[in-house]
Amino acid sequence: MRHYLGQTWHNGAIMNILAVAVSIFLFVSSFVLFAYAFAVPEEFAAIVFFTGIMSASLSLAIPFHLMGRRDS
Repeated sequence: MRHYLGQTWHNGAIMNILAVAVSIFLFVSSFVLFAYAFAVPEEFAAIVFFTGIMSASLSLAIPFHLMGRRDS
């Protein structure tokens, strides 16, 4: 347990903040990959677009699986 700016932070809260930050980064980067798929040569376009889809999926899966439910 750490004291930070007069508040008590548990390690779980810090990990949740990190998970949200990573999720937001992945979600925004998926938009960049979607747009970039139309700028790369055609043989790489499908791979880049699919990577964008996987990035968006992973950005939603991280909070669903790591952060758990609030009602428990």
